[in-house]
Amino acid sequence: MTDITIWHNPRCSKSRQTLALIEERGGTITIRKYLDDAPSADEIRETLALLGMPAIQMMRPKEALFAELGLSRDDTDDTLIAAMAAHPKLIERPIVFANGRAAMGRPPEAVLQIL
Repeated sequence: MTDITIWHNPRCSKSRQTLALIEERGGTITIRKYLDDAPSADEIRETLALLGMPAIQMMRPKEALFAELGLSRDDTDDTLIAAMAAHPKLIERPIVFANGRAAMGRPPEAVLQIL
């Protein structure tokens, strides 16, 4: 069985749907409520490398906090990573880790490729 970790927000429907999909597959699941247990900047960098995407694609730019912090889609990855580490609410969810890979659960079925 595969060990699986999900950065999860129980209030998010996509996150709940993704978790349900993973639970159907079995395996050991570690649920990290990333809003309460925020990832460090280094963890975010590692996650971006696994996802193979720039920082802005792992963010919620429509979140009011994004504008309140004066962030822009054109900011450097370092700036955006620091913002996500300080304000995990800005992290797009859910993110699933398994088999040395990561996938964003948007749509939830997207995580099936790494399980």
